[in-house]
Amino acid sequence: MFLNADKHGLITIGNNDQRITKTGAFIRKYKLDEIPQLINVLKGEMSIVGPRPEVEYYVEMYTNEQRKVLTVKPGITDWASIKYINENELLAKSTQPEKLYVEVVMPDKLKINSEYIDNGSFLLDLKIIWFTLRKIFKP
Repeated sequence: MFLNADKHGLITIGNNDQRITKTGAFIRKYKLDEIPQLINVLKGEMSIVGPRPEVEYYVEMYTNEQRKVLTVKPGITDWASIKYINENELLAKSTQPEKLYVEVVMPDKLKINSEYIDNGSFLLDLKIIWFTLRKIFKP
């Protein structure tokens, strides 16, 4: 991203987000920007599977029930990431992308992650990893 990109919004909207450099677009397309998070996994600060970390601005909007996702280690991938792998395109189709994110997408992601927290298992983690890889490397 360009310097001070956060001053122009916190969510990525569409494939032509002016905050993202050409190199950054390539890195994001193939999820290479997630590689540094593997260091966080090795340090024990993150998991491979778990709720994706959210920008503090949006975390402040969580209800007490939604804050449940903050009680577990964040992850590199989760069911919500798979469901919303093209979130930026979804938001680009909206006349009010910020409102769509706050009122629809974010609550749905939090619901999905809450269900994962309640029902997570090693086999489920393997399934999530498998589906993530399939989505990223689909032909």
